[in-house]
Amino acid sequence: MTAQAAGRIGDEHPRLIRIEAPAPADDLGVEFLGELPLDAAIRDHLEAPDAAGTAVFNRGSAALIASIDPDEVPYPEPAPPAAAPEPLQADVEPPALRVDPTFDPIIQRVAEEKGVDPRLVRAVIQVESGYQPRARSTKGAVGLMQLMPATARQYGVRNLYEPAANISAGVSHLKKLLDRFPLTLALAAYNAGEAAVERFAGIPPYPETLNYVSRIRALLDR
Repeated sequence: MTAQAAGRIGDEHPRLIRIEAPAPADDLGVEFLGELPLDAAIRDHLEAPDAAGTAVFNRGSAALIASIDPDEVPYPEPAPPAAAPEPLQADVEPPALRVDPTFDPIIQRVAEEKGVDPRLVRAVIQVESGYQPRARSTKGAVGLMQLMPATARQYGVRNLYEPAANISAGVSHLKKLLDRFPLTLALAAYNAGEAAVERFAGIPPYPETLNYVSRIRALLDR
């Protein structure tokens, strides 16, 4: 702790004296905060702080009392208040189901032949390839309906980049899955494979498959 005393030197200007306490009177560190050095006569009359932490000194008939101030010890700044959470954004409206004039005549014809809803075929193509007939995934899936070569061979298709052949094989495979599973599981099997759906007895917990099924259902539900 340190003490500050307001006093007079002679009868002149008031000065401010800082006294470090508690300590024996002879060992008190005294710093004069004015323009003149501390008067030795004042130092001779310093007394040790009392139980209340007050140091008293006398010069003639003038009594000066030093009140205790906290040390100038650095304390951490109070933490700033937590920022208010950002308001939740409104749900982004899912995209609309597209009808591509270039490929839709093929979609309509093949879907009718295979007994599959053409809206479902459009949704699968939109999510799988975005209607890009030259699309190829890092896993090797090819064309509008992103068929693996081994799957396409089951349906007699060799050139997966040819739109009509790709759509024909893709719709045939989708029909096979729909005959075996409910719609949601058929979509999961189209993405992750029939074995994965059987192993998990439902939609496999793969982020890609979960997102895939969700996106197609959103398109169909609009």
